[in-house]
Amino acid sequence: MTKKNLHTFHIPVMGLAYTIDSPIRVAQYGISSVIALADDDLIEKMRNFYSTKFNFPYEEISQKFHDYRAERITSYLNLVDKIVKEKFENFKTELAESKTALDNFMSMLPNTSDIKKGFQNLLDDGISFKENIQNYIETHLFPGEIDVNIMTKLDKDNFIKNEQLPIEFNDAHAALRGFANSNLESSVVLSAGMNPRLFGYFENFKDFFPNENNELKKKIVLKVSDFRSAMIQGNFLAKKGLWVSEYRIESGLNCGGHAFATDGLLLGAILEEFKQKKEQLVQSAHDLMIKALQAKNQHFPENPLELKITVQGGVGTSQEHEFLLDEYHVDSIGWGSPFLLVPEATSVDQETRNLLMNAKEDDFYLSNISPLGVPFNTLKGTTNEFLKQKRIQENKAGSSCPKKFLALSKEYDPHGICTASKKYQDIKLEELEARKDSLSADEFEKSKIKITEKSCLCVGLANASYLENDIKVKGQAQGVVICPGPNLAYFDQEVSLKEMLHHIYHGKSVIRTERPNLFIKELKMYITYFRNEIQSLSGELTTAQLKKWNSFKSNLLDGIEYYKNLFESTKVFKGDLDQLDSCKSELVGIKIPVSELV
Repeated sequence: MTKKNLHTFHIPVMGLAYTIDSPIRVAQYGISSVIALADDDLIEKMRNFYSTKFNFPYEEISQKFHDYRAERITSYLNLVDKIVKEKFENFKTELAESKTALDNFMSMLPNTSDIKKGFQNLLDDGISFKENIQNYIETHLFPGEIDVNIMTKLDKDNFIKNEQLPIEFNDAHAALRGFANSNLESSVVLSAGMNPRLFGYFENFKDFFPNENNELKKKIVLKVSDFRSAMIQGNFLAKKGLWVSEYRIESGLNCGGHAFATDGLLLGAILEEFKQKKEQLVQSAHDLMIKALQAKNQHFPENPLELKITVQGGVGTSQEHEFLLDEYHVDSIGWGSPFLLVPEATSVDQETRNLLMNAKEDDFYLSNISPLGVPFNTLKGTTNEFLKQKRIQENKAGSSCPKKFLALSKEYDPHGICTASKKYQDIKLEELEARKDSLSADEFEKSKIKITEKSCLCVGLANASYLENDIKVKGQAQGVVICPGPNLAYFDQEVSLKEMLHHIYHGKSVIRTERPNLFIKELKMYITYFRNEIQSLSGELTTAQLKKWNSFKSNLLDGIEYYKNLFESTKVFKGDLDQLDSCKSELVGIKIPVSELV
């Protein structure tokens, strides 16, 4: 039986907690979602919580276990798999026995769905309803995928006392092993760029290689921001005999979480390049993969395996959803941040959800709070921000750093320290104090903010699940960090899963506000980003910097030209041509400071 996707959207990974149990909540409806594997402590607590809730036996996997991180992940994923299968069986029974339940479910599917049409035909025939429906359900319905996410950069070395453990005990390596050893038949979504060591580690697990029937039990999905990086990473893996089953294109800035800005390449133009060159991507990887598999004396597929292209970042209306499917032939569209307002789909505490509902455009901003040193989308008014500022005022800046997943700086300690930790910030503030006399008051204050603005993301991004499920949190209070994309500014109410699906598929809008289309919104963000980059230049302007800025501006202008042609040829965005013109004028008005070059 070939699995047919029920839905044309998926729920991407959000934070550490926000999609930690999304498959348990929505997979029975055929909706795929992604669990973050970064925090094994949260994962272990959620395993305890759900084992109790669904009456499964639970034995704690403590940190005393030799391979505790990988084992915790495997055990939780196996539990999620069991619960999803159980819920799915119950759901199928309900559909076969209740016409109301079936009608309700059909209304949650896209009108283009063949499965929806199949159900409708059976209902129209009306003969021996239950038996026919039952057979149809058994052969056509599947639960959504239980996918997982690994941020490739979060691959901290680990130690026992002062002895460094082998590389396979690094955080990302252990997370991959945890997934590889689980019963899941799904995908690992790799984000945050290339980690050659981690990519090489995939070769240790046979589930990532095609079997005799050319099937992959476990698949690789790469989150990418442009075609070039897809080609480089895909070919790198193909040379090891590994196939990338999906390229998940994400907007560089109009997304949640960490924002990896492109060199001014805009989403529409990137999608166009993938559409034009998809065959090249497939063929190049296929040729390299066959060579590698032959060299390993392993089975290899004669023809290329399936390769999907999906997109996410800032999509907010059914019109935009349809347009991306039709214009760029993508296989699925990620809807992330709007689902933070759907309690049936995501794990968010009520206080944070209220904050999200009431937030306006100006409340969403690109911050420097991430210890990774990458711009991070967040929101004003979080409990984490309040507690952090309180500590700064009391001269107690920094976090106690209980989890250490981001303890990646080796500046002062070979074991690694997190830049959001009190330990790190104390050293930095002391160094700054020693230089105080050589700095102006303004420079001193700016330097101080730069040190103390980092937030404890490990705790802050996990706390929502603890609060929602009444799980005790030990240690220093960090509050909640939330990382929605700016698109959430236009969603201002809590909605049911059914209402959100009607919004995505049937145009029954849950947005109350006028909003720019996703392409215009991203373009405006890039123009602001570009201006800020130029304004925040400190020190001398280098030739490399100048070259980068000129290329950035040129790419943005090319993108505007592309959109002009696109908007003129489609009804959907025709009314937005004026906004394109004003964006172009604004961009042209930003001067790159050539004169300062000596």
